[in-house]
Amino acid sequence: MKQRSEQSERSPVRAKRVTGKGWKEIPIGGLIDRAGSAAEYKTGDWRTFKPVRDEKKCVHCLICWMYCPDSSILVKDKKMTGFDYEHCKGCGICASVCPVKCIKMEKE
Repeated sequence: MKQRSEQSERSPVRAKRVTGKGWKEIPIGGLIDRAGSAAEYKTGDWRTFKPVRDEKKCVHCLICWMYCPDSSILVKDKKMTGFDYEHCKGCGICASVCPVKCIKMEKE
């Protein structure tokens, strides 16, 4: 049986190893390091699907706004005005809770 190091040397795809570093020394990724700073991180490019609203069907019940985990439903004068696509991750919760089904998830 071949040893692991021999296999990786002969493999056309080689993974880089993090050597000499403990878990505390590896750079942190995606960390919100202080309270109130989440808005600085534009996370909308994570999504595959984005919500699209049919304005004619929308009754402005704001149920989507209540359920959105990213606060990405934009509201003005008690009416839904659109989506904050810079922070929306495309989870689809807004579309699933909409009672009139005016929000559809479309592939980006």
